Amino acid sequence: MTAAGRDPIRVVIADDQGMVRAGFGVLLNAQPDIEVTGEARDGEEALRVIADARPHVVLMDIRMPRLNGLEATRRLMAEHPEPPRVLILTTFDLDDYVYEALRAGASGFLLKDASAGELAEAVRVVAAGDALLSPSVTRRLIAEFARLGAPRAPRRERLEELTERETEVLTLVARGLSNQEIAAELVVAEQTVKTHFGRILMKLGLRDRPQAIVYAYETGLVRPGD
Repeated sequence: MTAAGRDPIRVVIADDQGMVRAGFGVLLNAQPDIEVTGEARDGEEALRVIADARPHVVLMDIRMPRLNGLEATRRLMAEHPEPPRVLILTTFDLDDYVYEALRAGASGFLLKDASAGELAEAVRVVAAGDALLSPSVTRRLIAEFARLGAPRAPRRERLEELTERETEVLTLVARGLSNQEIAAELVVAEQTVKTHFGRILMKLGLRDRPQAIVYAYETGLVRPGD
């Protein structure tokens, strides 16, 4: 238990570099509300460790031997009824795997040179159910949809379940606006935007903001350049 009486956020670190695992482990275990409960050197080991440790958050490197982080994330989402949140570890903010990682179910990205404060805050944000998606990553995702061209998924009928205001909120989310920016755009309270967005996720069966952005572009609700 933490000082506040809550269970700590359990974290598994999956990276083939021992120094990265050790460094992140020291930084996270120094936090009163976070506990590293497992480590893995590749994707195969990560899946086994995650099954045993049942973490809330997984720090997942993309480039690992045997099974890379992208495929490990896909399998994790497919095999677990309530999978943990996945933060993709990357060396560069604009990584080639942004689009596929989000489609696989990742909740965000974290640079490997993140400070102790940034690392801990990223874990807390994702564990709380929010997404860690920087404006630069959002722009890269939109650019990828522009490159791909036509919508990819025939799931548009579910959009009909949304109210006009919910559709409006989803459109603005897909364009990369924050809740605060959407509230200003629609002249409503930020909490109202959060309520609308929560209903959007529930109606569409989505987990978080990245999935909502992917869904909006793949169904053609929003197109690059709109």
